[in-house]
Amino acid sequence: MDITAIAKNFTEFYYSQFALGRLNLAPLYRPHSMLTWEGKQFQGGANIVQHLNELPFEKVAHKISTFDAQPSSLDMSTLLISVTGLLRVDGDQELQFSQVFVLAKEGESFYVLNDMFRLNLG
Repeated sequence: MDITAIAKNFTEFYYSQFALGRLNLAPLYRPHSMLTWEGKQFQGGANIVQHLNELPFEKVAHKISTFDAQPSSLDMSTLLISVTGLLRVDGDQELQFSQVFVLAKEGESFYVLNDMFRLNLG
């Protein structure tokens, strides 16, 4: 299993879907998935996607600066991905962000078990 390739494919897919429409992210989460967004916690795919969809901006673009990935279990059933980059909302200034995902294996693919997002402000 090429963890770096999985992480690269996941991050490209996740942020492209985020930009196209946050409702597109629903298939990536499960009822037991967790999101911490700027310190606020949400559980369950429906609650997570509802929160993401209600964020107060229309257009968003992510520019990935770095990503790192590691297996987070001995049997390789979960992967840890750390992402840093720049975020531009509604054409305004770019903001630095970091996001961490734990992906869990389900059949031949992965879903988002944990997701933590923070803006890196001064």
